[in-house]
Amino acid sequence: MKKSTSAVLFGLALASSAASAVNFDVTITNITRGIVFTPFLVATHKPAVSLFTLGSPASTELSALAEGGDTAPLKALLKGNPKVADVQTSSGLLEPGKSVTVRVTGAWDSRFSVAAMLLPTNDGFAALDGVYGPFLGQTVSYEAPAYDAGSEPNDELCANIPGPMCHGQGGSPTESGEGFVHIHAGIHGIGDLTASDYDWRNPVVTVSIKRAP
Repeated sequence: MKKSTSAVLFGLALASSAASAVNFDVTITNITRGIVFTPFLVATHKPAVSLFTLGSPASTELSALAEGGDTAPLKALLKGNPKVADVQTSSGLLEPGKSVTVRVTGAWDSRFSVAAMLLPTNDGFAALDGVYGPFLGQTVSYEAPAYDAGSEPNDELCANIPGPMCHGQGGSPTESGEGFVHIHAGIHGIGDLTASDYDWRNPVVTVSIKRAP
């Protein structure tokens, strides 16, 4: 039976899409002295997708990542967006001086976003938001600063900070912070945290992206 023109075109579109899929290795290195990172979320997507806007409130999903290291809500949100190609997460904590590599699938013109919580902070996170990937045979490298989600007060109290240093609570749904995403001001030693142990200067991670062999 002869196939319709629309069916043929649809099949060609699917074949073209499959042929254009590319694997990328995203390597993240912790360049701080005393900060530990929760698992990293890594996404490939179209330019219209953004994790956050500086000066604007963080989404509920980003706040969950920044306050408790929970990547699941943001991952689900991104996976439901047709402009997102792939979303993966690393496993385990990333300690100072260590690196982790996450493989994601995208297209030759994909943008890349990366995010993870800083421990110990109330709602600090490191991120790249919609950066360019590499051309064929190249590796691109970026330095990422620490941001503050502005969704929780920076009281530096261990009761409000999860992770191996503090063992506190992750989210604070009844509390509010500055109300907008901004560059993090670091650790000041106003609560249970010692600035000499945990304060940092930006950037906090380096990220390299290359096409996988």
